Amino acid sequence: MSYIRHLPIEKAFELGDEVAYLPGQVVSKTVAQNEALSITIFAFDKEEEISTHASHGDALVMVLDGKARITIDGKAYVVEAGQSILMPAGKPHALFALESFKMMLTVVFPEEKRAKK
Repeated sequence: MSYIRHLPIEKAFELGDEVAYLPGQVVSKTVAQNEALSITIFAFDKEEEISTHASHGDALVMVLDGKARITIDGKAYVVEAGQSILMPAGKPHALFALESFKMMLTVVFPEEKRAKK
C-alpha cells in the first residue's frame, strides 16, 4: 500500500516536473491527503493567484521554481526557488505568482480538528 500517490516509486525524479505550466492556469496534483495532512504540488502561470483564505492546519510552502509573493496576515513576502515559508494555521494568507512558479504545499492538521470530522 502506498500512502503517497501519483509519483514515481524507487526512482530519482524532479518534483517540479510532476506538474506543467499551462497558460492562464493554476495546475495542481495532490500526492497525499488524509485527516492529518495534505501534500499538493502546484504550477502557477505568471500573475495567477490564490485569493486570501485561512487553513485549519499549518501550511509549509517549498518553492520548486520561479518566484511568488505570499501574503500572511497582511504582510507580504517574496519567495523563490529553493526557499520555503510557513503559513501558520488560522492566519489569512494569499499567493500571487510574480513569474511562473511551482511549489509543494504540505498542510499538517491539528489532532483536535481531525477528531471532530
